[in-house]
Amino acid sequence: MSSLTFSKITQCLVGRNGLRLLKHGRSYCTKLKENKIMKGLMNKIKATGPLTVTDYMREVLTSPSEGYYMTRDVFGQEGDFITSPEISQMFGEMIGIWFVDEWMKNKSPSPVQLVELGPGRGTLADDILRVFKNFPEINESVSLHMVEISPALAQIQIEKLTGENLTSEQSSKLTDGYNSGLSDLETNDSSEKISKHYYQCKTKYGINAYWYKLLHDVPSEHSLYLAHEFFDALPICKFQKTADKGWCEVMIDINPDTESPNQFRFVLSPGSTPNSTGYLRHIRPGDKREHIEVAPYSGMIILQIAERIKQNGGCALIADYGHNGDKTDTLRSFKQHRLHDVLCDPGTADLTADVDFSFFRHLCLSTKSISSFGPVTQREFLQNMGIHLRLKMLMQGKDQATKKTLISGFDMITNPEKMGDRFKFFAMLQKKDYNDPPSGFNNLSFQIPVR
Repeated sequence: MSSLTFSKITQCLVGRNGLRLLKHGRSYCTKLKENKIMKGLMNKIKATGPLTVTDYMREVLTSPSEGYYMTRDVFGQEGDFITSPEISQMFGEMIGIWFVDEWMKNKSPSPVQLVELGPGRGTLADDILRVFKNFPEINESVSLHMVEISPALAQIQIEKLTGENLTSEQSSKLTDGYNSGLSDLETNDSSEKISKHYYQCKTKYGINAYWYKLLHDVPSEHSLYLAHEFFDALPICKFQKTADKGWCEVMIDINPDTESPNQFRFVLSPGSTPNSTGYLRHIRPGDKREHIEVAPYSGMIILQIAERIKQNGGCALIADYGHNGDKTDTLRSFKQHRLHDVLCDPGTADLTADVDFSFFRHLCLSTKSISSFGPVTQREFLQNMGIHLRLKMLMQGKDQATKKTLISGFDMITNPEKMGDRFKFFAMLQKKDYNDPPSGFNNLSFQIPVR
């Protein structure tokens, strides 16, 4: 998901107010009429000074009125990017099998929650529930919990999972529930809300499904946590090492160049900031990188998931594009499947940064109760889960056009030159229960038949 990578920065100069101006190469960018997001960002900078990259990303992506994710369907050929679940059903099926296997290893506790963070169009959850349908024990025990901040995407997910379009009454209920932040369920003897979900329905598989704005609102029960291309869209902080000031924070300021299509520019803080002091403690002394990105919101969610697994059991599977603590500047933007300038036309394009899985592993270690595995490439995980056997099964008795589609999807999500090595898988499990790598994270081919 995101124009111009930050690695194209070529020069560091001293700018106004003691800030260091970062000059970079430019990608194509049209100068649009100022929108609400742009105006709001400029007003904030004028009032309080340059913004952190975190504040910029949060406003651009999730501003209630015009945030990128809040008002549109950004996925698929008509959107700005396409994800693995939209390419092949086998992707979700392998993840569904992984969760069934982990649930069985935990002695099949009931009830159990499938909790997905940032569910996209609901395709991945739909494929997983179709797998669960083949295993009556988990199918009869599971409920679905979707953490989705966008009401527009929530409606798409609901329609995908129910197989029906929302009526005007249901759409109003979704909007009202989202705006209130709570469901309309009440206890018998008071007006106290008993749940923080903003919508609920029954899926076409007969499973109860609930929608929430925050993971914090999801009931704390034995859960299977899933995050696919979720963490890459969370805001990051960017830092640059300088010879005289040490680590400085990369900030965003108003661009004084009126001829530039960009209304904003990157600058460096004049010295350390609270973020550079607080968020770089996990960096190893020998780390030679001069640019580092840290995702504080991602860290808080990882710790929250870890605490929930510690208290209630369960596991987490994270799939995203990322690295193992070796990359530097990965912030970029995507619009209509093409790279777009990060600072251009805010709110009209996706912003994303690679996930630092070494940061996640460090947080898991800090809990002393959670084991982490990975990252392994998407290709390795899917092959270890037996996707090649599933492909053969699906192709049996199919016509040539269907076979071609299945093979094309398989190639796209497993080919190392396409999505196979670009995306990584990472797992979190209770330490007391696991000594060996779970399925998908070892070299043993694994397969539970899916009808």
